[in-house]
Amino acid sequence: MLALKRIVTVAVMVYLLLAVLFVLAPAVRTSVMGMGTGLSALEQERQFYYTLFLIGAGLLALHLITENLDSVLLRRSVSQQENKINELKAKLYDQQQRAVPPVGVPTARTIDGRLINNETAPVQPTQSQAAGTVSVTENRTSDHLPHPTFPQSDPSLTNTPPAERPPLA
Repeated sequence: MLALKRIVTVAVMVYLLLAVLFVLAPAVRTSVMGMGTGLSALEQERQFYYTLFLIGAGLLALHLITENLDSVLLRRSVSQQENKINELKAKLYDQQQRAVPPVGVPTARTIDGRLINNETAPVQPTQSQAAGTVSVTENRTSDHLPHPTFPQSDPSLTNTPPAERPPLA
């Protein structure tokens, strides 16, 4: 496709140079017009410009078609490459997730938040958890699934009181 695009571009450039030569040099134009049929000078000139116009319109259409095809092919190639990159990123993420389980987080839970672990005995809830209170390290939302509460004393968090924030440099 690139070779066809270059050929068409060169043909357009050659055509433009010849058109400028014919328009700016009347001696060249009359000698080229005189090669045709035995028409009058006015009719030969009209026929010459008509032919010049048709050739120019055809080259312009061919140039537009090749440029648009090249653009479409490049966009398709870029999107395919982006899809490959996303797939590779997903595979890498999956491998990293399988290789390093998060510390202190169980590997699997049921929908209602219970641990799925056949190796250990079930843990009995404490008295505060049995009463329906929430522990310090987790919040239960409306869907009744545990969500961790992050430490609020971290100075880099925006919800830390101003007295505990480090001064800006």
